[in-house]
Amino acid sequence: MKFTKMQGIGNDYVYVNCFEENVEDPARVAKLVSERHFGIGSDGLILICPSDVADCRMRMFNEDGSEGSMCGNGIRCVGKYAYDHGIVDKPQISVETLGGIKYLDMQVEDGKVKTVKVDMGVPQLTSELPEKIQVEGKTLEFTGIDVGNPHAVYYVDNVDGLDLEKIGPAFEMHERFPDRVNSEFIRVIDRKHLQMRVWERGSGETWACGTGATASAVASMMLGLVDDTVEVQLIGGNLEITWDRESGHVYMTGPAVEVFSGEIDLTQYNGREV
Repeated sequence: MKFTKMQGIGNDYVYVNCFEENVEDPARVAKLVSERHFGIGSDGLILICPSDVADCRMRMFNEDGSEGSMCGNGIRCVGKYAYDHGIVDKPQISVETLGGIKYLDMQVEDGKVKTVKVDMGVPQLTSELPEKIQVEGKTLEFTGIDVGNPHAVYYVDNVDGLDLEKIGPAFEMHERFPDRVNSEFIRVIDRKHLQMRVWERGSGETWACGTGATASAVASMMLGLVDDTVEVQLIGGNLEITWDRESGHVYMTGPAVEVFSGEIDLTQYNGREV
């Protein structure tokens, strides 16, 4: 299988051009390629496919093989791949996802895409503002936001000191979220800056999450904690989030980077349990 490794501020996926490749059982392939000792190493697998309603279609699979509906860092890399590899010949494109059609505006330098601005659509509140929840014997408040996939935003005083390996699964698997949830842990630095760590359903802690940064920024804007344009600081880098309150649409801007391309022999994994 031919593949390209790409990353958006450290949120890395294995990308496959399904205009040319056919991936059977992508859920299993996602688990194989994501494995960092026996595979390529990534947060998951993303397929770039033909679409009847957009310029291309994105299918995203988490590290555990579950299919996700949307991926903010991933869709920026899909746009870069599509333009840089000649699938599209224009810097403004549409991408079909399970979370709806998203529109991308790409900045091109020397024939290559450097940064991508994504119209994330109109976010939807999925909880009260905020809602209380019991986690590990403590009452915590979260704000539920849907930006193509579900997120729960929590505010903390110390992001760096969190034991995310413990608290992350407690949120993801909580009975309040029967389909599991992506969880963002946020510190408000000032009116223009947020710090964030994320626990993604199906992948655990990742260095960045575009939809999570979007949800966190929107929640903070709704609560009046930050301005309508804010920089979200993640482990892997920063994203700019802007909310146009008049239209209701939220825009995410950040880099997309191609790391390397290669081929992987999937037959070597025959019989191996994943």
